[in-house]
Amino acid sequence: MSQFLELLESSPNPILFDGAMGTQLHVRGASFQSCFDSLNLSNPALVAEIHHDFIMVGAQVIMTNTFGANRFKLADHGLAAVVTEINRAGVELARKAATASFKEVLVAGDVGPLGVRLAPFGRVQLEQAREAFAEQIQALADAGADLIIIETITDLYEAREAIFAAHDVCNLPVVASMTFTRDDRTLLGDAPAKVARELHRAGADVIGVNCSGGPAQILRIIKEMKEAVPEAHLSVMPNAGWPEQVAGRIMYPAGPDYFGDYALAFRHAGVSIIGGCCGTTPEHIRAMHTALESMPDSEYKNGLSIRMVEPAKAELSDDTPSQLAQKLAAGVFVAAVEMSPPRGLSTHKMQAGAGLLADAGADVINVADSPMARMRMSPWAVSQLIQHNIGIETTLHFPTRGRNLLRVQGDLLAAHAIGIRNVFVVMGDPTHIGDYPEAMDNYDLVPTGLLKLIKQGFNMGLDHSGTEIGQPTSFFAGAALNLTSREADREIKVLRRKLASGADFFLTQPVFDPAEAKAFLDQYAAEYGPLDKPVLAGILPLYNARHAAFLDNEVPGIDIPQEYLDRMEAAGEDAPKEGVRIALELIEAIRPFAQGVYLMPQFGRYEIAAEIVEAVKAKVAD
Repeated sequence: MSQFLELLESSPNPILFDGAMGTQLHVRGASFQSCFDSLNLSNPALVAEIHHDFIMVGAQVIMTNTFGANRFKLADHGLAAVVTEINRAGVELARKAATASFKEVLVAGDVGPLGVRLAPFGRVQLEQAREAFAEQIQALADAGADLIIIETITDLYEAREAIFAAHDVCNLPVVASMTFTRDDRTLLGDAPAKVARELHRAGADVIGVNCSGGPAQILRIIKEMKEAVPEAHLSVMPNAGWPEQVAGRIMYPAGPDYFGDYALAFRHAGVSIIGGCCGTTPEHIRAMHTALESMPDSEYKNGLSIRMVEPAKAELSDDTPSQLAQKLAAGVFVAAVEMSPPRGLSTHKMQAGAGLLADAGADVINVADSPMARMRMSPWAVSQLIQHNIGIETTLHFPTRGRNLLRVQGDLLAAHAIGIRNVFVVMGDPTHIGDYPEAMDNYDLVPTGLLKLIKQGFNMGLDHSGTEIGQPTSFFAGAALNLTSREADREIKVLRRKLASGADFFLTQPVFDPAEAKAFLDQYAAEYGPLDKPVLAGILPLYNARHAAFLDNEVPGIDIPQEYLDRMEAAGEDAPKEGVRIALELIEAIRPFAQGVYLMPQFGRYEIAAEIVEAVKAKVAD
């Protein structure tokens, strides 16, 4: 058994780790814009001094200055080639400081997040993440670290890959710690109980929480983790409260005495490791050491726990024209991407996907309303969250099915009040195919009627009865169009009615035959002149051969050419990449007659949509 595991099993008190290396480096002159990890090579005396200060106040384990020493983060500073050197130097500095102190101190190889998003909310695949973690952990282990601590991870998948990587390259004990947002969820929406179970199942010797808020929140979270996995060893390393900026400086409100009180509460809750994260100083560690040594757990009485709720910020309506409308009017080739609301309360993963798409250059996010008649969060809420938190405009899908006139009009006012300007009017999926087949399926308006209500009523300041609503709305209203319908004549008649009702733009069903789509528009032009409203052609990226076969055989209105079915079959494990290539070929073929694309990524694979958006934007720019 390793020395750390022996200490973990035998110590009467929680093992005391050190505090915030980054905070101390900054206080002593290092710029936040610099690479703290490279100081192991360029200013080793400064790093060693901080290690020494934490050891002298009671830290039993010190963490190496390697939090960001992985290939992705170091690449931002042009240092990707010296991953091994920086990590080796980090262990050697910590070991020398421990030896010089003449105290029994262990060295933990510190591994932080990669600083990139993992699929499906980013471009980095899980195997690439594991390779990066393995490279860093191998260097730490070879240099003589006593254990590995994986900390401040926000993505549960990333944490699991880091644990797997550690087990792949060494036999050292592993501490795995994640960070949580103010709602006691990870950034991607996972609850403490789920995090605890997954980290423990992945093989971490100790699981826990660090960074996040102050001690009060972390005590609350660690109790939930303890309840979920009672047999696990637990670790806590809180920030010194929520940071605030004062006179240009980042300040943390929680002082050393406060940490001393909570050290006792953590011990009482069954924690095996206690340390400090952002804002904690040697004085915080000294206070925890003193408290733990001076008061036996049998004499401790106060199980501290505090829950704080912040009031929501009020949202103001914005009457500026729709960005989507402006882009289409300016001739921009637009990229829209469809997202489905979550089936539960957590919006973290959905917002992460929206952020990825925004970074890739998407112009607008289309938020579906109960697709396939399955219960999901209100798209009004999702649209507002995306626009407010991510900063990208949305198009709200607005089905008429299941809504009477009262609800339709109230929902329109609500959408406008929270800043939604683009609406996509559809009939909606029948309830008999979804979660609640017995649910009411009635409606007072068909899509053309709703378009007329929006464009000739609300946008003129009038409701359905002709009563004034005060300020007119400024909705940019879209409608559905099937460019490859088997009943082209009927589709053209419906298109004419939608145009007469005021449709501003059209989103189409998935297009797999650009020639047939162009033929439809040519037929319309021959009868009525060129269609004078923007068309965003639907593009549904194929994921694998089974997915393509399912769409071709079981989804009405979708016919996939045999060439694409054969290509997906031949691609094997590379099928997702082949699906991207097919999508890009289709987009290139429809560009001469469409004003944009409407991407429908399957299975929540937003990284695939982001790759397509980026490629399209680059092509258009050329």
